[in-house]
Amino acid sequence: MASLIVTEAELRRHLPPDAGALAEVENAFTWMDQGRVSMPPVMHIDVDAQSAVDVKGAFVRGVNHLAVKIATGFFENPKRGLPSCSSTIVLLNAETGHCDCVFLDNGYLMDLRTGLAGAVAAKHLAPIEAETVGVIGTGVQARYQIESLALVRSFSRVLVFGRTPEKVAAYCADMGRRLGIEVIGVDNPETLVRRSQIVVTTTQATEALIAADWVGPGTHITAMGSDLRGKQELDPQILQKADLVACDSLDQCLVGGELQHMLGAGIDREVIELGAMTSGRQPIARVPGQITICDLTGTGAQDTAIAVEALRRIRRVDGGITISCQGRAARND
Repeated sequence: MASLIVTEAELRRHLPPDAGALAEVENAFTWMDQGRVSMPPVMHIDVDAQSAVDVKGAFVRGVNHLAVKIATGFFENPKRGLPSCSSTIVLLNAETGHCDCVFLDNGYLMDLRTGLAGAVAAKHLAPIEAETVGVIGTGVQARYQIESLALVRSFSRVLVFGRTPEKVAAYCADMGRRLGIEVIGVDNPETLVRRSQIVVTTTQATEALIAADWVGPGTHITAMGSDLRGKQELDPQILQKADLVACDSLDQCLVGGELQHMLGAGIDREVIELGAMTSGRQPIARVPGQITICDLTGTGAQDTAIAVEALRRIRRVDGGITISCQGRAARND
């Protein structure tokens, strides 16, 4: 029985950031809340100080395929003219274990589902009225997060902060064209946070980028950069200050997300998993002026959800699949 080989070009053509893809990623959170997911801890392999490999996967009861993803982060690669991050997803038949499809996607599905997960968080937590969105970071995920956010919120301005002026300028030009709105670089993260109703952090930082006293009433923050032990983008006092803190997976976030620093600071508070909201089991009342935080580390359930949707679209449209590996930009600045 032959296995399909699907390339990045095929996936970009058939599976853009759209409402259907968003719905499938949202389903992943609901599956977790319903207890339908068998998802082991992340397998992390250190290669050297700047290089690592992560393996994620999940079986979902009632879904006919399960995904196993191999993701790489080799952060010296840009010096070689290569992307920092990539991934390959294998989609296995949940009944036979047969490899039905291999996605040679150069990380596209990983980037797509991560951006859409941020949109799911904003859909359930962010203010309905948001004129200004701020993003810290200028890499691939800074783009996917904001492009996906536009599926669930209308906004007229994006502020961006990054370490490299040339990358900030390129981001402003690129995202201004994509979104058709004003995209402006700012000189410091404090200005960005104070002027934005929705803030997204997309970096590889290992110390806090946002101070608690910058965050005012009516602010939502999606922090997606911290996904391993030692990473950090938020002052843990922000988690203490917030009216509501949510996460994708409590187990993962306590180990590698922003929640690891909450524990280190001795903060003990309720944290709600997004799945409790997407399933309707624990609906959240929107109160004007609330501060809300969502800590995202990425889950194997999301990989299964987006890969199953990708296969469905490919099979519906294409009879022949070609192999064509293509490079792409680094995921995060």
